[in-house]
Amino acid sequence: MGSTLREGLRSGFKTTWILGKVIFPVTLIVTLLQSTPVLPWLMDLLSPVMGLFGLPGEAAIPLVLGNVLNLYAGIGAILSLPLSVKEVFILAVMLSFSHNLFIESGVAAKSGVKLWLIVLVRLGLAVGSAAAIHLLWQGGEEEAHYGLAAGAGNAEGSALWEGIKRGFFGVVQTAVIVIPLMVAIQIMKDKRWLDVFSKKMAPVTRFLGLGENTALALTAGLIFGMAYGAGVLLRSIREEGVSRRDASVVFIFLAACHAVIEDTLVFAPLGIPVLPLFLLRLSAAVLLTVAVSQCWKDVSQTGRKDWSHDYRSPL
Repeated sequence: MGSTLREGLRSGFKTTWILGKVIFPVTLIVTLLQSTPVLPWLMDLLSPVMGLFGLPGEAAIPLVLGNVLNLYAGIGAILSLPLSVKEVFILAVMLSFSHNLFIESGVAAKSGVKLWLIVLVRLGLAVGSAAAIHLLWQGGEEEAHYGLAAGAGNAEGSALWEGIKRGFFGVVQTAVIVIPLMVAIQIMKDKRWLDVFSKKMAPVTRFLGLGENTALALTAGLIFGMAYGAGVLLRSIREEGVSRRDASVVFIFLAACHAVIEDTLVFAPLGIPVLPLFLLRLSAAVLLTVAVSQCWKDVSQTGRKDWSHDYRSPL
């Protein structure tokens, strides 16, 4: 148990360091831009588009950073913006569905799934959910408070000092969530609970209209995500002889609901209700996957030998 804890802590601190190198500079830069003409100009330019989702123009910054870089870059940008609870929640939902778009969609493409399909699903879910929340939710107009980072934003002083404090507290809050999470994941690995959980997933895969050989891929994506879990995902699809249709449906599910624990908890410091965020992602994934499975019947039982033929052209 001692070695498991040490490895989990090492992984947690390493992950925090990697994420902190994104969160800190992004938060600092966006905070500094608030005192220049650049941000107001960008706000005016993008306000018409962002207005469709009930967001101000500067909300485009975390959306762009989150999609081009990763989720933590988007969160770092949010920490530097004065937004309402509703606006932060809409951004959190959009970024949950559509972040790290190039890398994570590329993982899907490596398994033989059509790249355009995954990108379309993720962007469609982000845009559709944001528009629905904007139209249906009448509350959340109060200002969002970003936990430890909130005090940094209210302090007097230069924009540079304010940005440094916001970035620092953003990294601290990330560490509070990420380190225990990495320890828990390490315990799951060492105890081989992932294999046990995969076996328990058989009824779920049947409900989703998938073969039981997709259980390990689905489990890895749910727990580790499409980027961190890429190795397990791709290997399990190849070794288990998952058909092209089933692999596509698995990635459609994961497009809406991957790394569901980590990618939900990281939004907790933003002061938004994370349970509705979790339920929204999970319900969207289940409904979309069941619908696709019903419309797209698997007419063949593709084995490992056929896999190389089916997956030779991801585009």
